[in-house]
Amino acid sequence: MEQKTTPQFKIFDLYDLSEIEIEDPSLKNVINLEPRLVLKSYGRNVQKFGQVKVNIVERLMNRVATAGHRGKKHKIMFGTSTGKYSKNMKIVLEAFKLIEDRTKKNPVQILVKAIENVAPRDEVTVIEYGGARYPQAVDVSPLRRVNLALRWIVQGASDKAFNKKKTILQALAEEIIMASEKNGESFAIKKKKEAEAQADSAR
Repeated sequence: MEQKTTPQFKIFDLYDLSEIEIEDPSLKNVINLEPRLVLKSYGRNVQKFGQVKVNIVERLMNRVATAGHRGKKHKIMFGTSTGKYSKNMKIVLEAFKLIEDRTKKNPVQILVKAIENVAPRDEVTVIEYGGARYPQAVDVSPLRRVNLALRWIVQGASDKAFNKKKTILQALAEEIIMASEKNGESFAIKKKKEAEAQADSAR
């Protein structure tokens, strides 16, 4: 009797996720590379570790929608990247096309490499002891590492495109390529070094 194998398909019929390699062992369980033809979870994953069930490309797209947010402050938003799924995913797919043209590699692999390079290993939190507040260095959980990496990559692209001649998709493609190459000009790489330097001084 022949065994039926599930057909391997590409996301948006463009990029094969079966060949993607995640080198960082701590991030293997939190970077979702499950192949689906259309990446649209409709927000059904609102539960503990629900983000792990969302494909990493969709999580990048969700970040693009809130590119202007910095902490509790909400900066001016792009008219091009609103809450519209089709608009945001088009930005991501156009950026992927640029990455593929420049690197001749699978853009999802470049994105995963960028996340691995940008994800901080430790950061600073504030602890209260005897009425005084002290900075304390803590290890970052794998899920937060990926979230911070995606946030910084999108914020870097947002800053380079806001009120500039460069479009958001060009800036996003550049930021992902620079982060994957550990380029010092990358906004995300700078933020990672800054976070780890602060943690080192707070030990």
